Amino acid sequence: MTQLNEFTASEAARVLAAGEASAEDMMRACLDRVGARDDTVRAWAFLDPELALSSARAADRHRKAGNALGPLHGVPVGIKDIIETADMPTENGSDLFRGQRTGRDADCVARLRNAGAVIMGKTVTTELANTNPSKTRNPHNPEHSPGGSSAGSGAAVADFQVPLALGTQTGGSVIRPGSFNGIHALKPSLGLIQREGVLMQSHTLDTVGVYGRSVEDLALIAGSLSAYDATDSFSFGGRRADLVAESKLEAPTPRFAFLETPAWPQADAGARAAIERVVDGLGARCVRENLPSPFDRILDFHATVMAAEMVPYYGPLIDASPDKASDMVKARLAAARKVAAGDYVEAVLARGPINDSLISLLDRYDAVLCLPATGPAPHGFATTGSAVFNGLWTYLGVPCVTLPRLSVDGLPLGVQLVGKPGDDGKLLRTARWLDRELVG
Repeated sequence: MTQLNEFTASEAARVLAAGEASAEDMMRACLDRVGARDDTVRAWAFLDPELALSSARAADRHRKAGNALGPLHGVPVGIKDIIETADMPTENGSDLFRGQRTGRDADCVARLRNAGAVIMGKTVTTELANTNPSKTRNPHNPEHSPGGSSAGSGAAVADFQVPLALGTQTGGSVIRPGSFNGIHALKPSLGLIQREGVLMQSHTLDTVGVYGRSVEDLALIAGSLSAYDATDSFSFGGRRADLVAESKLEAPTPRFAFLETPAWPQADAGARAAIERVVDGLGARCVRENLPSPFDRILDFHATVMAAEMVPYYGPLIDASPDKASDMVKARLAAARKVAAGDYVEAVLARGPINDSLISLLDRYDAVLCLPATGPAPHGFATTGSAVFNGLWTYLGVPCVTLPRLSVDGLPLGVQLVGKPGDDGKLLRTARWLDRELVG
């Protein structure tokens, strides 16, 4: 019999809405799993069981009083610890913010609460959501990395400690942990989910993303969070689809464009072989394609933008208290300060032509198919793994999904799909089709 903590979020929402289980029961099951596994997985930066249970009981009282229920009513959610929560610390994985309590919810957290979700706790992030590995371990093999910087969110969902969690991506910090931990993950279009109350590292890259255990889960939580922010010039201003409804539409069999991308030479042999089998299995539905120059320089463009934009956000913080930052982060900041202004401008201007060529390609296909990582989770904790299969799409601001349908050397590896900017609903619909195809 499936335990309550093992349900997908969509299943949990249906069970809770039908009164077949209480939010308190659901939360206790999740907390019991944390108690059994926390010494190994270490996914939580802050978790107060009584606060979590109190919030769950409040959700139960709301339902019993006959009040309107949100789509996530009673469902536990983990929040990456760079996203503000009114009733919990927000420490950004850094001694610079140790003990910080802002007393306010980020917009995305407020929207989760309005949808009825129960905020379970804060999940571990790497220092300032950057490259320094965290304490979290991969639940499939604790000798391997869970990825970064959304390490705790990815590991907690994978280990059945919470059905949903928020992450963020500036390079590959949503999709890569999704792949490494063997779960479903969505990095939506830039600005689909509001960033107010989220630690800023790069204003043209930072994207709030979501983790779940099915494509339906991703649509459910992302649909609850999608909102325009007039104060953010990078908030997506186009049509906002009903992601749940769009993801469930039955459409003609999709067609995929397989891109090796400029990161292909860095992929492990096992990862290449695994994705090649998917391409071959799809037959005529998947066509090998290439994008024209300057796509061949996109990895450098992303690295340049990420470095240059990190300096005004992190520079003053670290300069004010250098003793509270790691040598790794200080070294990365020092390197970022050497980025030439001309290189940054070139990288920003190159976005337009590359996005135009990608959109032209996707006028003929339903999604790009590619690797989500260079291979499975690396052994040891010197690194959180390479983001070269992710940063290029973050640079373009396009939506990406990873599906947990491959494995290499006994560890999970995802399949990444990429869509047009703002076409998140279609991407989820296409992902749902492929997810079923790969399982079948």
